[in-house]
Amino acid sequence: MTIPGIIRRVIALPFLALMIFATAAIAADTNLSFHGIAIQGYDPVAYFTDGEAVPGDAKITASHDGAIYNFASAEHKAAFEADPARYAPQYGGYCAYAAAQGAKAPIEPEQFTVVEGKLYLNFNAEVRQRWNQDRAGYIERADAYWASQ
Repeated sequence: MTIPGIIRRVIALPFLALMIFATAAIAADTNLSFHGIAIQGYDPVAYFTDGEAVPGDAKITASHDGAIYNFASAEHKAAFEADPARYAPQYGGYCAYAAAQGAKAPIEPEQFTVVEGKLYLNFNAEVRQRWNQDRAGYIERADAYWASQ
């Protein structure tokens, strides 16, 4: 390796580290993939219109609060863009049950509940069953935790 090549690499390393740190800092309040995708690429509008988890199309996207959302159709994208707060998942897309426990945990997009017009996601099916036993209580605790963040 030549001296100029070594110098370029030494200069690039701190820049790369800074970019990774900045990306992590931005994403701390939102559960995103490495590429900034929310809900693991699932369509947030489909939870409301179809009543199920539907994978989005990576070619049909919109951004909201630093996250990229994928949609199954242009109609879903338009609905989201008209009112993103209505469709975006609660607690930054982290597990609602975990938020009620004062923590952040990943989710399985298929494990969801829509309660009073809001989307709540869960870690897995077992956690979702537990969540459903006292949704109102868990929502109250999770809301308090999330507001303190």
